[in-house]
Parts: sequence; C-alpha cells; structure tokens
Amino acid sequence: MVIVTYNIHKARGIDGRVAIKRIADVLTGLDADIVALQEIFSTCDSRDGQMETLASVMDMHAAFGCTRHHRGRPYGNAILSRWPILEWQDMDISWAHREKRGCIRADLKTPGGTLHVYNIHMGTSYFERRHQVRNLLSSKQLHEDIVGPRVLVGDFNEWIRGLTTRMLSEKFESLNMQLHIRKRRSYPGFLPLLHLDHIYFEKPLYIEKAELIRTRLARIASDHLPLLAAFGWS
Repeated sequence: MVIVTYNIHKARGIDGRVAIKRIADVLTGLDADIVALQEIFSTCDSRDGQMETLASVMDMHAAFGCTRHHRGRPYGNAILSRWPILEWQDMDISWAHREKRGCIRADLKTPGGTLHVYNIHMGTSYFERRHQVRNLLSSKQLHEDIVGPRVLVGDFNEWIRGLTTRMLSEKFESLNMQLHIRKRRSYPGFLPLLHLDHIYFEKPLYIEKAELIRTRLARIASDHLPLLAAFGWS
C-alpha cells in the first residue's frame, strides 16, 4: 500500500506557473494507492477544480475538506484513493487570528480492511501548532468509530522535534526519515532546506520503504516535494 503526501501550493511551481497537469504528471508516475494533498482548490460554479481534475486523470475516488475560500474558490485539503471512500469528515483546527487550517479524515475500504486516513495542514507558528496538536489528539474525529488502523499525513510545518512531533510520536509510530531516506528535506522543492512533511501511523501497519520524490519535474511543480511511503499490513 503506497501513500503519498504532497503540498501542491495551488499547483504554482517554482517557476511561478500554475499547472495542475504538471502535478498530475508527478503523481501519475508514483502509482500511489492513496494521495493526501494540501493547498488545493476544489470545484467552483461549473468549473472543475484541481482536485476533480486530478481524481479524473488518476481515476481515483476523492474527498475534499474546505479550509477557506481563496479568491472565491473552495481551498483546503484533499484525499484521493484507489479504493472506495466509505465516509469522510472535515475538521477545523484553526487557532486565534491565524490563517485558517484544517484536517480531513477519510475512511477507506481497502483489501486489508478499513483504513482511516487523516490529511493535516498545520500552522507556521509554534504556539499555533501547540494548540492544534492538542485539539487534534482530543478530537472525536480521531477516536470515534475507529475499526482499523489510522494514518496521519500532511504538512505539519515543523522542521525540528518540537511539541507537535513529540506528542504525536507518543501516540503513533512515525516514519523514521534517517532510516529510510538519505536526503530528508522536502521544502522548498528546488533546493530543500527544511523537513515539514511527516507521516504517522499505527500497527499493524509498518513501513517497507519511503522516499522523497526528487525528479526534475517534482522539483519545479510545487514548493514542496512529494513524500512517499510503502506500507505493509501484518
């Protein structure tokens, strides 16, 4: 089971060009089963949104969590899945006067059983993330109606082992970047300096391999690199 998390930056590349087809080309080459996307637009009026375009091109089911409207268009996080989405829920994790942030949960019907996937985009402030992680860990969306393992992925905006990392690591297994990935920085995409994108999970899932996608196209398509993890399910 291959899961990818990718902040697509509204499909605006390092070159300043907005090209959702370029994002689709990056993702299609990865043959992922589940894709978690941050900073993405959905349908507005009669126009297809970025999520709908990607879901159509990749022939995947899709769920969208609207964090806010940006220039009149629904904007937030999305989960694409090769397998049916049984149910999905959106969660507001915004704090105080900071930019609105969200988390979307999708319950997937996989060959191994039900899988709960959480796609998260946290804030850039330390105090903001401290509130958000506590809110997340105490939320009913993280605990109610759980019948299979949970996977938490996304842009956590934490590049050091801060409170968010420590609290999530107490509750979940985490992708050991040092073990699986030689170059571990994912932002900015062209010349990565920080590691902002993370993956947390729980047994019986285990990581078989992981990699940051550093193709030429991925390095210019967004300001983040896609992070991929291949899971086994014991």
